[in-house]
Amino acid sequence: MKHLAFLSLAFLPLLSTAQDTSLHEYLSDDQPWKEAVSGYTFTDGLCTDAAGHLYFTDVKAGKGIYKLDAETGKTDLFLDNLPGISGLQIGPDGRFYACHNREQRVIAITMKGEVEVLLTGVKCNDLVVSKKGHVYFTETPTQRIHLITADKKHIIADEGHVAKPNGITISPDEATLAVSESGGKHVWTWQIAEDGSLSAGAPFMTMWLAPGKETASGDGATTESKGRFFVTTELGIQIFDPAGRLAGIIAKPVLDGKVVSTEFAGKDHDILYVAAGDKIFSRKLKVTGYFR
Repeated sequence: MKHLAFLSLAFLPLLSTAQDTSLHEYLSDDQPWKEAVSGYTFTDGLCTDAAGHLYFTDVKAGKGIYKLDAETGKTDLFLDNLPGISGLQIGPDGRFYACHNREQRVIAITMKGEVEVLLTGVKCNDLVVSKKGHVYFTETPTQRIHLITADKKHIIADEGHVAKPNGITISPDEATLAVSESGGKHVWTWQIAEDGSLSAGAPFMTMWLAPGKETASGDGATTESKGRFFVTTELGIQIFDPAGRLAGIIAKPVLDGKVVSTEFAGKDHDILYVAAGDKIFSRKLKVTGYFR
């Protein structure tokens, strides 16, 4: 896979097309971005289930958790009375785990809407849940990475190193945690121990910056089945291989807009979705996402 870190920003138009060899294995010219969801205010919290249905929230004006059906493409309110969720994922127990930012709490929610409060008093942003049931979440203003263990112990796993930690994801072998900086230019990684604790934190990946900018505005993150990390940034969706090298940048569906969350969904988990303001866009890829 080509290492592109040395190329100038003049090459950016090439990075977002299938003709570029770095993205040829990801993109097809006949599969452009498509509008999948519209009519909301600020979409966020993209996550998926085994069947490939996409779940999302409308942080600013939504009522709860919404569902985009993988077969019909129809969107409905799935769970009501849960406004203000910013981060969302389905855990190994089949429940939603959510950063209920508006209420400053982390919660678990059954598919029937029954809520368990896991932690309060945190300005949580985004989260990921491991197969073992460990919940990791970012708290952007305090520069903290938190861990709620499977037996519900709360640990501040890292503090003061990541510049405004935001998006968070985990490697397919569940040995590495990755967090993007919204206030810097790095994606940090840590080694995950058997008990869920983190060690060896380091700024492992370097995001490209838009011209004249000092930060990459790293936001949502997800993992592809071969271990590559997809991170939303001001330039688009930046892809990093497991060695931390930039593999390419997929252009945003709306060049003058912002993308804040991303996830693989669809029945084969080969459709990349991005939350972009009042809309969600989709693009069929040649690769598949890592589904826990």
